Amino acid sequence: MNPTAQLTLARANAILEAAVAAARADGLPPVAVAVLDASGHLVAAQREDGATPLRVDIAIGKAYAAAGMGVASRVLHQRAQDNPVFFNALASSSQGRFIPQAGAVAIRAADGTLLGAVGASGGTGAQDEAICAAGVNAAGLVAA
Repeated sequence: MNPTAQLTLARANAILEAAVAAARADGLPPVAVAVLDASGHLVAAQREDGATPLRVDIAIGKAYAAAGMGVASRVLHQRAQDNPVFFNALASSSQGRFIPQAGAVAIRAADGTLLGAVGASGGTGAQDEAICAAGVNAAGLVAA
């Protein structure tokens, strides 16, 4: 495997740091941000002081959906509205980990390889997605 096409802990931490910095710059409420690898396993997460108890679980669920389908969770949210039976089955078959709600982006290498996803919770779906994309871009990767 190409070593530049790996989601290392250092890269995951860089994504988290930049995403939280973007949240602070945008004046969002306290957030949680989670980075998962392409298999849906947690690589790293941060929960800001004052973030409500479910924020980490929601961030992971959004990222899990984005990693599982390889697209931003905003896209999945629309698809879920168009095909609710299928998306309910996805949520059920993943033991509830799959949350197709705006607020996560897939992480891709420059060559398009899916590396994982990052999800956030604390702002609106659009705000959460924006800070995730900022984190991915700051780490030199592609937000999709």
